[in-house]
Amino acid sequence: MKFIDKFAALFLAVLTTLPLAASAADKLVVGATPVPHAEILEFVKPLLEKQGVALDVKVFTDYVQPNLQVAQKNLDANFFQHKPYLDEFNKSRNTTLVSVVGVHVEPFGAYSRKVKSLDALPEGGAIAIPNDATNGGRALLLLAAHKVIQLKDGAGITATLRDIAANPKKIKFRELEAATLPRVLDQVDVALINTNYALDAGLNPLSDALIIESAESPYVNILVARPDNAKSPALEKLTAALTSPEVKKFIAEHYKGAVVPAF
Repeated sequence: MKFIDKFAALFLAVLTTLPLAASAADKLVVGATPVPHAEILEFVKPLLEKQGVALDVKVFTDYVQPNLQVAQKNLDANFFQHKPYLDEFNKSRNTTLVSVVGVHVEPFGAYSRKVKSLDALPEGGAIAIPNDATNGGRALLLLAAHKVIQLKDGAGITATLRDIAANPKKIKFRELEAATLPRVLDQVDVALINTNYALDAGLNPLSDALIIESAESPYVNILVARPDNAKSPALEKLTAALTSPEVKKFIAEHYKGAVVPAF
């Protein structure tokens, strides 16, 4: 009887540990800007839960802290930026963050509450653009493509105001933090705004933008991590979820062309 009692006790002990083992999950903490990045991450949460990964989404409203927090290992990854921005950040901050996978494109646009088209820009009018190197250059390239300005030969994605070769309407440029641009629309004639901030401010890129990049934009938004964890099992599961047919359908139906899948 003693042997049987001991066996029964051992069997019960094993049984009681099974639910804990089954519910145990890898935790993944990912930083993101609110729209559409955090929304997409929230959408994939249930997909990851089924695979034993508990996703914790930390929302940021700037472009600097999410990268610093990953580099300092306070976050496992982030989802808010494109590769040109990441390359410039690594170079200027001496970090070694890496791209894990491309997820979507957010066509960059110009918005106004004062003019109906860029042709209606007044002489000496004001245009606000992002003050970070890659998005500022992206804004100038878009304006150059629509003949508002002309850039020097060879000016690329990191073009600056010093690269403006011709400014026929003598436009005055204001360089501001990307997140603040929707709030200055009443103070300038035109603002060049990243789609995530435009959406967050209630602007519809397809109907409200005066001009917008095509869906073939090279600025694909990426999941970013560190070299030491980029290929971890949990991040590989997140990568698969972010590039799944379910996410592709969600992006297409939820954002209706304002955000475009890149896979």
